[in-house]
Amino acid sequence: MNTQRILAHFQESADLKMKSAPALAQPISQAIELMFGALSNGNKILACGNGGSAADCQHFAAELVGRFERERFPLPAIALTTDTSILTAVGNDYSFKEIFSKQVQAFGQAGDILLAISTSGNSGNVLAAVEAALEREMRIVAFTGKDGGALGKLLTDADVHINVQHARTARIQEVHLCAIHAICDGIDVALFGGEEE
Repeated sequence: MNTQRILAHFQESADLKMKSAPALAQPISQAIELMFGALSNGNKILACGNGGSAADCQHFAAELVGRFERERFPLPAIALTTDTSILTAVGNDYSFKEIFSKQVQAFGQAGDILLAISTSGNSGNVLAAVEAALEREMRIVAFTGKDGGALGKLLTDADVHINVQHARTARIQEVHLCAIHAICDGIDVALFGGEEE
């Protein structure tokens, strides 16, 4: 019985990835173009999310600052989820809702990108960060699940929405991670062209 349950996890994850791929290929491609354009112009990418999505932000930033699969120069990406002194000071002195928006106001500039991840699309602190980013003329790449929630409704035509239409958080996060890897690969291809020799 345990084996069947484990196999079911793998099967559901694989099925959702294959079902999502045709719908997500275009917005992932748009996200690559947006991020590569920003990085080429000397801008940076800020990333925010909660829980597993916070881990995805850190994973993404690590792939850009370090490397994905090719040796290259570091690319500027900052996960807004990692500085415990900022997070706890802002959370305590203001509110948990402002832990990311304060950092966007501090570090974000016109032309930068905010990678905003919320599986529900309704995380209050992510929504506040998006609002702060839009005020600063930043562009948004939003990763959501379900129906996209309030986050999907905040986006402009200049932003990118990668929406995994599924109800289960774990499955949404698994597709988000696959999309993050596709974006990292796409940025490397845009930098260097073709496949690595």
